Amino acid sequence: MPLPRLLILIVGITLVLGLMLWFIDALRWFYLQISYTSPLLGTVVLLLIVALLGVLLTGVVYYAWMFQGGKTTKSRSQRVVKVPTEKKEAAAETLKAVRQQMDKIQDRVAREALLERSRQIESSLQGRNVRVVVFGTGSSGKTSVINGLLGQMVGQVQPTIGTTQEGHTYHLPLKGLNREILITDTPGILEIGEAGSDRGQMARQLATQADLLLFVVDNDLRQSEYEPLQALAQIGKRSLLVFNKTDLYTEEDRERILSELRHRVQGLMSSGDVLAIAANPQAAVLPSGDLVVPDPIILPLIRRLAAVLRAEGEDLVADNILMQASALGEDARRILDTQRKRQADRTVEQFQWIGAGAIAVTPLPVVDLLATAAVNAQMVVELGRIYGCELNMERGRELALSLAKTLTSLGIVEGALKLVTTALQLNVATFIIGKAIQGVTAAYLTRIAGKSFIEYFRQDQDWGDGGITEVVQRQFKLNKRDEFVKAFIQDAIERVVHPLSQSESEPSEYNDSTAPWTPPVSIVKAPEALPPNFPEGDDWAEDSVSEQDW
Repeated sequence: MPLPRLLILIVGITLVLGLMLWFIDALRWFYLQISYTSPLLGTVVLLLIVALLGVLLTGVVYYAWMFQGGKTTKSRSQRVVKVPTEKKEAAAETLKAVRQQMDKIQDRVAREALLERSRQIESSLQGRNVRVVVFGTGSSGKTSVINGLLGQMVGQVQPTIGTTQEGHTYHLPLKGLNREILITDTPGILEIGEAGSDRGQMARQLATQADLLLFVVDNDLRQSEYEPLQALAQIGKRSLLVFNKTDLYTEEDRERILSELRHRVQGLMSSGDVLAIAANPQAAVLPSGDLVVPDPIILPLIRRLAAVLRAEGEDLVADNILMQASALGEDARRILDTQRKRQADRTVEQFQWIGAGAIAVTPLPVVDLLATAAVNAQMVVELGRIYGCELNMERGRELALSLAKTLTSLGIVEGALKLVTTALQLNVATFIIGKAIQGVTAAYLTRIAGKSFIEYFRQDQDWGDGGITEVVQRQFKLNKRDEFVKAFIQDAIERVVHPLSQSESEPSEYNDSTAPWTPPVSIVKAPEALPPNFPEGDDWAEDSVSEQDW
């Protein structure tokens, strides 16, 4: 405890004790004065004073407790109001961030679609509506449920699947709410055919926009019904499970199905959110031959719906707005990432052939990635700019050199060299291979480096849990596939080999057609133990490029 507070506490306790001693001494003196003339009167007066003090003390404690309780109630009330407000503020901030991302999206159609969705969410922030969506399989009685809730026929009710072709929205009057309730009927899910699949997709889209879901079934949950219910619960959708058409079952079967439904949805919703109703009961024939239509059993749903909306309505709306804003942000990031990835791939392809041309024209005695250090550094800077990371050339050189050392330490340089050598020997005359092999290999390694840096920048300049080694290994495996190598070599022949063959006027120093060409690369014996992250299943050589080659 801080010293000033300790001193105040000591002074306060001393003062209280002093006042108590003074009060006791004053009572004693008062009693002696009265009892001197009448001991009985003195005793009565003393008891009255003590009783009065007890009443006063009780009153002080009671009103102090009431004040504290009222303050707590007010505080809780403030918290209940504050939670939706915070969620709406978060949604507004998300919309602001999404609009900033939209400015970077080049696809005009995608940008306009995102902008329209952001306007809808923004209108929800200012609106006063609660959106309830009725969702379920075809002909489970969704429209009948809405009819029962509204107390009038608002839609066509037929037993055939596919009656509701699109979403229809109605106003649901409910007292005790400051918001207007909009209830939407959706097409049935799990319908067969292409048209049924499209309607089901529309229903799912409407369900994701709901503040509250009424999931209607007419029997026990099938797996195909449970999966969409579970998926909606996982994204935070509040649902009521409505067991409709109970008039078709005996009381025993009805209770059994209701019990099974509550058991199946444990963890998704409470048992009180599973309700049994008969929104449109079938007519019964009396012994006299008269036809009698029973009254709908809809009251349990109305009561539960009203209770949920009154207690959680504001929070449900705030949750839904925040969820839609977050989903919009994810969609914007995905579109922007696709755009950046496309730009980054073009940049890598451009720089891989720039480096290949530079080395092919002036071949060195060894395959040396440092010969293309300036090219690779510039590529890193350009990739960083695409992903919004401003790097200078010095930092670009550092990153390029770090990745080049990783390529060497993993044996990828030699693996790429042998891969390209074998492929070119099958496609190109021997005399030209000497100049082409180094350029094409440099292009291949630049591509692996560029693809690795794309992953680095996509993860906000982080190599991930596996580090740079795992990223490089993964990119090498992806770029070693036969179909890719074939296409790459054909492209390399057009971009590197053909220009060299056209400019070649004298026989190459490697024009010995009697023996296979050996790449001019310095090698040292590889260590007996392979690196711990050495890729398995690849045809690697037993030697690795020496560090002097770098």
